[in-house]
Amino acid sequence: MTPAFTEVLSGFSFLEGPRWHDGRLWLSDFYTHRVVSVDAQGQAKTEAEVPQQPSGLGWLPDGRLLISSMRDRRVLRREADGTLAVHADLSGIAGGHLNDMVVDGQGRAYVGNFGFDLMGGGAASTAKLACVAPDGSARVVAEDLYFPNGAMITPDGKTLIVVETMGNRISAFDIRADGDLGPRRDWAVFGPLPTSTDVGELIGSVAVAPDGAVLDAEGAVWLADATHNRALRVAEGGRILQEISTGALGTFACTLGGPARRTLYLCVAPDFLEHHRTAAREAQLLAVPVAVPGAGWPC
Repeated sequence: MTPAFTEVLSGFSFLEGPRWHDGRLWLSDFYTHRVVSVDAQGQAKTEAEVPQQPSGLGWLPDGRLLISSMRDRRVLRREADGTLAVHADLSGIAGGHLNDMVVDGQGRAYVGNFGFDLMGGGAASTAKLACVAPDGSARVVAEDLYFPNGAMITPDGKTLIVVETMGNRISAFDIRADGDLGPRRDWAVFGPLPTSTDVGELIGSVAVAPDGAVLDAEGAVWLADATHNRALRVAEGGRILQEISTGALGTFACTLGGPARRTLYLCVAPDFLEHHRTAAREAQLLAVPVAVPGAGWPC
């Protein structure tokens, strides 16, 4: 269906990583290198300027903001005075630009990456998932993921759910007491794993290309389907419960927010191509009410 959206923001380059936190919606705008927040009246303000392109967002237990800095493959930390510090350097782990991130209640950040040079025309390959401890130390906790992207943690803090944009699947992992992960298991499967390393062929072949995602209180996942201009609500096992079309605009991230967490926010743009988005200001943030509130992390 195509519902009646509320346009919350417009005139941005490419919005990603939406998070509802402390009564505001927070987002990254890739090509203006900013983290912005939006209040209930739709007024946006710049929270941080990031030299190397921000993506995923999360918060330490003491309230300091973490930002995945894509190009230099670092996680940055915004201090109380607003300055940025390097929280972790993942250049030895990430095979491509850093991607989405989820931070749990203990301050551990699970950070994905592209795995290859997407914008530069590199051959597709799998990626590692990093866990960054609250002290900034980092280690690999999962491997062989097909473009790990939107990540979520269940309300009990025991399960990490990661969508794989180029893998036709959503994966789940038990979270151990030390933050390490158990073996990967299928949470949902939409089609076969890719066999081509040609990015164009691969993107054209996936049934669902899950990008940003968020859990709801019934245990379903809302995901942005990056190649089919829609958001999907998916049950564990892969059954599609609801589909929302965004028409001619691609949908690249989503979250549940608002005072009751019953507003689905969608980050949309004409496409995701860097050479199109860098100078354009066509990205929008749309909102639509839903029946089931958000749950777990990101929060």
